[in-house]
Amino acid sequence: MPTFRDNPYGAFNYIVSIGGAQGDGSLGTVIGGFSDVSGLGMEVSYSDYRNGSEKFNTTRKVPNTHKLDDVTLKRGIVGSDDLFVWLKGVRDGVADPRQVTITLLDEARNAVATWALRNAQPKKWSGPTLAAKGGGEVAMEEIHFVHEGIEYK
Repeated sequence: MPTFRDNPYGAFNYIVSIGGAQGDGSLGTVIGGFSDVSGLGMEVSYSDYRNGSEKFNTTRKVPNTHKLDDVTLKRGIVGSDDLFVWLKGVRDGVADPRQVTITLLDEARNAVATWALRNAQPKKWSGPTLAAKGGGEVAMEEIHFVHEGIEYK
């Protein structure tokens, strides 16, 4: 759990756990580190409601359903096909929901916040953009997840 402090935590020190064959995010089990995590978000929808006998001439806002943003992970190509194989299995009709966990670490690499995506499944995989420019760019892949809920610990 995060501890209140004057300076915010850095956004560059985190661990991503995908479960399945990739492991649980423990030291030595992650196949390639992710350089970017984006899309951790949720939006609640509201309905307008007004009784005929309301004192004020305005509607109340009543919460109903909520929408979850897709989460995107990016990493350099490291010779592991685990993300592509997972998406290919889903494409071929094998549902394989997993818990994806993103853990923010402090400077001493202690966990300070965790976001757990319930029943995450791959939606889209993008391979690297390859160009023979002679530059030093890294070949990157990205995967987009849909999920059925996000918990913050």
